[in-house]
Amino acid sequence: MAVASPAESAAPKTLDRTSAIPLYQQLGEILRSRIEAGEWSPNTKIPSEHELNREYGLSRMTVRQVLTSLVNEGLLFRVQGKGTYVAPGKISAKSPAYTGMRQQLEDAGYKTSTELVDASVGKADKHVASHLGIDAGDEVVTITRLRRVEDEPVSLHISSVPLGLAPSLLKEDSASEQLCVILDREYGLVMGHVEETLESTRASRWEGEKLSINPGEPLLLLRQQVSTPEGIPFEYTRILLRGDRIRLSYSYKL
Repeated sequence: MAVASPAESAAPKTLDRTSAIPLYQQLGEILRSRIEAGEWSPNTKIPSEHELNREYGLSRMTVRQVLTSLVNEGLLFRVQGKGTYVAPGKISAKSPAYTGMRQQLEDAGYKTSTELVDASVGKADKHVASHLGIDAGDEVVTITRLRRVEDEPVSLHISSVPLGLAPSLLKEDSASEQLCVILDREYGLVMGHVEETLESTRASRWEGEKLSINPGEPLLLLRQQVSTPEGIPFEYTRILLRGDRIRLSYSYKL
């Protein structure tokens, strides 16, 4: 006789019509538990609204409301004309300030690849200059990389470094090696302090094209100002992350 896993055992199976908890909320928890217990694999089509209506005895409007809520949570996604499917699980990673994101993902067993989208020397605008402690118009090396996980694009990394601090940076292989490793080894720019901000934004047409999403879809924007132990800023990076595929975690010791 098969023994249910703890996740399966804890999952509610039926609606409790005597409970004070609304039926739509109960159904949401049941479907969420079935997904988390692995009853439906990622990218698998779940029962239709009509089938769920018959199984649980709720109106199609209520079932549709519950499914929409789970879509908004990122647990499900809809394909027009085909149905509703289980979304792939999100990739969990800590802030790159702890350990490079690529190293984290590879340590977790993911296959990653990095595409060098652009590498060039240009003049810093006021925004970039303010984060690098230089004047607007000073020359910076800007490197744009696209990170893929299991062949799916998940993040864009746009890094700027003062040209005077890394004059030969364009000659380095910034697709195969992490930028922080190159800056440390070749130019003695050791990471001593990182300031980060995290906010939501929407994909531009170009960003959407690179990340294989529609323009206007939400992204996480992580900005990093990296300085030496002496407080000299040497890197400013903007990382655009697909919020539907990556979850950032933080840990604090108080």
